[in-house]
Formats: sequence, structure tokens, C-alpha cells
Amino acid sequence: MTSTPDIPQLRNPWMVAAFEGWNDAADAASGAVDHLIDEWDAELLIELDPEDYYDFQVHRPHVHTTDDGDRLITWPAPQIFHARPARLDRDVLLLRGPEPNFRWKAFCSTVIGVAQLAGVTELVTLGALLADSPHTRPVPVSGSTSDPALMERMSLSASTYNGPVGITSVLGEVAAREGIASASLWAAVPHYLAEPPCPKATLALLGALEDAVGMPLPQGVLTEMTEAWQRGAEELTSQDVEIAEYVKALENERDTSELPEASGDAIAREFERYLRRRNVDPE
Repeated sequence: MTSTPDIPQLRNPWMVAAFEGWNDAADAASGAVDHLIDEWDAELLIELDPEDYYDFQVHRPHVHTTDDGDRLITWPAPQIFHARPARLDRDVLLLRGPEPNFRWKAFCSTVIGVAQLAGVTELVTLGALLADSPHTRPVPVSGSTSDPALMERMSLSASTYNGPVGITSVLGEVAAREGIASASLWAAVPHYLAEPPCPKATLALLGALEDAVGMPLPQGVLTEMTEAWQRGAEELTSQDVEIAEYVKALENERDTSELPEASGDAIAREFERYLRRRNVDPE
């Protein structure tokens, strides 16, 4: 951290975090945070010193020419933005950057320290993974939390996963240990369409995040981008018989595995999102 951040008075803030790399198939998770930064005109609150956390042979700095003709090197660095959405009654801190290469414990302690100074009470981390998911169906989003209140409000359960984890898992654990309620949301990106971006998965994460906080979130151009992505995916799969047959098999597997109650729950969630965006209380 370059210096102690000058944190303004915030309104019951919450934090959203996503990281490029292992946790971010097709850039879907970092895309969601970038989308909110743009839509809310979020301002940079603090940038952490990349020297402490990155291998620059893995995450190389970029050089570019400014409008004044100067040559400027931009370093990969975690950034925390502050947004004060006009239509929401809560402020938001938005964390994005490449997944660190070094000192994960120190990194997470620093981030959570900033969150505590800001008065953050809830953290939602976003991730995306490649999966056997057909592009013709809604993008599945799974979530987990160890916080009882979030379990009830978001209809989540504790994670049963055992295996390697990314920085989002470590950050969530440190947050929970420091008294900040934490939840994790993951979108399943079709593995045969892994090339970024995947606005459909980004939009799905945004919808799940909206459910998590119970507030309408701006969709902006994501809907149009998703429609264009869908058309491109249809064109790509129609030109390859093997992929088309594979997608059909995935569709059959997905349709037979999903219970009618699950489809009903999905419809109910989508209707509640519609009501929120119309500024109507779902209750």
C-alpha cells in the first residue's frame, strides 16, 4: 500500500472483489467488477504496491504513449475503487487486479484492513470456471458462505469443496475471521467457448450479485453484448458437426438433471430482479 488511504464517510459499505487469472475464466468475474466501475463512475480509492505481490515476468508491465507523446509504463496492481451509486442506499468498494503471485496472507490482510477502515460489513468475491455447460442454457452460478445470515438471505450453503483454491477463497476466509460476512459466487463458462470475453457469464454473475445484496444493479450494454455473444456462439457451433453434437448431449444432460423446482426458483429470482429494477419491493 502506497499510503494510508483517505477514506471518505461511507454509507453502510459492502465490497465486491474479482481477480484476473486462475479465478477468472473468460474474464467473466473481472468483467463484472469492471462493468460496475464503469457504470457507477467509481473513483480510485487506493492502489496497492505491485512490488510486494507480483512476479513481473508473469504479469509484465505495459508501456504506452500518452496524448502528450510521453512514454508511460503501467504496472499490474490491485486497485480498490469507491462507488456511491445514486439509486442505492449503500456505498460499494470494488477490488480488481491480477491474482497475486506472492505473499497472499499479507495481501489479504492489507485488503481486509482497508475494508475495516471503510466500515465494510459484507464481502462478495466473484469467480468463473470452465465447465461442461451448454451455451444454449442459462449460465449456472453457484455460491457458498459460512455466514448464517448470508446463508438465509442468499439461500446458500457452506462450501464442501476440497482441493486447490485461488486468492478469492483466502480473501473470504480472512474477511470472515475479522468479522466481515463473506460469500463467494462462481459462474460456469462453457469450456468450448473459453476465449474471453463471455458477457453472458458476466451478466449471470451480476444477477447473482444483485440477489446477494437485494438491490438493482445496472446492466448497461451487457444485455446487448450477451445477445451478440449468443449469436456468435450459435454460428460457431453450427459450423462444426462434432461441437453441435456435443452441445446437444450437454443440453440433454442439463435438462434431465435439473428438477422442476430448480427451474421454478430460477424464474422466481428473475422476476424479483425485474421488480427491483422497476424500483418495486419484491415483498
